[in-house]
Amino acid sequence: MRILIAEDDPAIAAAIADALRQGGHAVDHVDSGAQADVALRDSTHDLLVLDLGLPGLDGSEVLHRLRQRGSGVPVLVITAREGLNERVRVLDLGADDYLVKPFALTEFEARVRALLRRSASKGTTEVRIGRLRLDLPGHRAWIGDTPLELTAREFGLIEALASRP
Repeated sequence: MRILIAEDDPAIAAAIADALRQGGHAVDHVDSGAQADVALRDSTHDLLVLDLGLPGLDGSEVLHRLRQRGSGVPVLVITAREGLNERVRVLDLGADDYLVKPFALTEFEARVRALLRRSASKGTTEVRIGRLRLDLPGHRAWIGDTPLELTAREFGLIEALASRP
């Protein structure tokens, strides 16, 4: 899956980009709201990881513009803004999930997997294409009745290809 990270803190961006790449994802990174807005107009991403405190164009405005264009790309907001009213406001703007910094990387990864699973499966947990069968939550695959031994990266690639047959 292809993921866009819009985060201006280089340490946070590097850590989550590394984790996502290890999970088999292609990762693009921008560090301003204006760059995120352009990247989201010009390319197709499967997920947006969005910081609200971006320089230039606030992350909330990036999200608003994304939804105004009719994009349904899942959005995981990561931010230091932890107030209830702010969470509700951003979720109502169209965010799919909200995670307050600092956060455990394992929780971040689980939320990414959940958003991508829901997005790719369109509500189903299994994908079948010909003799290929994928168990999305279990990260398992079969050709007919023969299980495939896949790394996380290989499963991510076959899942991405299967989601766009």
